[in-house]
Amino acid sequence: MKRTKISDLLATPSLIGSDVSVMGWVRTRRGNKHVQFVALNDGSTINNIQIVLDMERFTDEQLKAVTTGAAIHVDGRLVESMGKGQTCEIQADSLEVFGTADPDKYPLQKKGHTLEFLREIAHLRPRTNTFGAVLRIRSALAFAIHRFFQERGFFYLNTPLITESDCEGAGAMFQVTTLDVANPPRNEAGDVDYSQDFFGKPTALTVSGQLEGELGATALGAIYTFGPTFRAENSNTPRHLAEFWMIEPEVAFFDIADNMDLAEEFIKYCITYALDHCKDDIDFLAKMYDAELPERLRGVVASEFVRLPYTEGVEILKASGKKFEFPVDWGTDLQSEHERYLVEEHFKRPVILTDYPKEIKAFYMKQNEDGRTVRAMDVLFPKIGEIIGGSEREADYDKLLTRIEELNIPMKDMWWYLDTRRFGSVPHSGFGLGFERLVLFVTGMTNIRDVIPFPRTPKNAEF
Repeated sequence: MKRTKISDLLATPSLIGSDVSVMGWVRTRRGNKHVQFVALNDGSTINNIQIVLDMERFTDEQLKAVTTGAAIHVDGRLVESMGKGQTCEIQADSLEVFGTADPDKYPLQKKGHTLEFLREIAHLRPRTNTFGAVLRIRSALAFAIHRFFQERGFFYLNTPLITESDCEGAGAMFQVTTLDVANPPRNEAGDVDYSQDFFGKPTALTVSGQLEGELGATALGAIYTFGPTFRAENSNTPRHLAEFWMIEPEVAFFDIADNMDLAEEFIKYCITYALDHCKDDIDFLAKMYDAELPERLRGVVASEFVRLPYTEGVEILKASGKKFEFPVDWGTDLQSEHERYLVEEHFKRPVILTDYPKEIKAFYMKQNEDGRTVRAMDVLFPKIGEIIGGSEREADYDKLLTRIEELNIPMKDMWWYLDTRRFGSVPHSGFGLGFERLVLFVTGMTNIRDVIPFPRTPKNAEF
């Protein structure tokens, strides 16, 4: 008999009365000498299927290995259930144990576990209800992202993971080398001779696919990237990872207003998709962690995002009378507390902050006529702060060159990027969304380490 997923069993009432085959992991087992009940889960849904084992047909010896965490195969009849909280159950005819889980050693017994403890066993935590729900939502959101862009004529572009460019200008990059780090070759000046390295020059893991994405946009019109990025920042906070996934659309013939509209449409689409396709998982997370989660998600989808110039935002913050941990003034790079105040307390809806001082933004952003600000945009969300960062890109060759020189960015790294402004330059815009920030928002989790299967943070690269 062919296996049926538990999600399909629960969603197909017509199967009631038929013989079925299920496989999964034991969540719990209870009962008495007459009948035993096993809650079985196969990862396809947050919901378990109850297996009923009549002890006239099974022996204690057969059930000895059926403990929490064990993997089993059951054939039986799907019948309506009289029990609370379930519509159907399986009357077992046969039982096979695939793999045992010693109750004295298996760490995920039926009791409450802290999220901190589960991070220590990240290789097992996907088997919990919480992380099963998070990972199913993460998968659904990844699909929604591709669907959104594909439906709108964007082309999926794969940008390199190994690069020599520091797009963000922060200098926090993970070096990639095949040289003997204990005894690297050196030139006459005593410096490391990178000409002998694999690529013949210093290289690192990418911090962003944006610059290469712009090359794609100025040929294909509209592209998006979706892949891992790496930042060697020593930011040991609930909002930062060293390895995370980024979605970066770049669009030719797009100005900052178009960019803001795209960002708002995009993020609403993704949240709506999760609400429509992950209801059980969202409801579970709401019940366990954040009762306001469904309402907050629906609220974002229903609201019109505020467009707010940075200067006005600073004035609102200064006039608020609120004592912030980090003082705010014009030219300040806003912190999460400032962003969340604007969203959660002042406007009570998402905000797109625009026209930042050029000194606190990247070199590639288009300068406004005032000479002080750039056409940047950050989308600010409740509970999160910044979730999207983007800008209209500087399309003028001379202005971009001047900015590169002002910031002492090595010209040898930028020649190819400048060619997009030398040959057929066009207005173009784009943004970056840290995927984990989106998953954080949609799941209601509070630590970004809990929305990626295997988090990479300072001093932590296990599993």
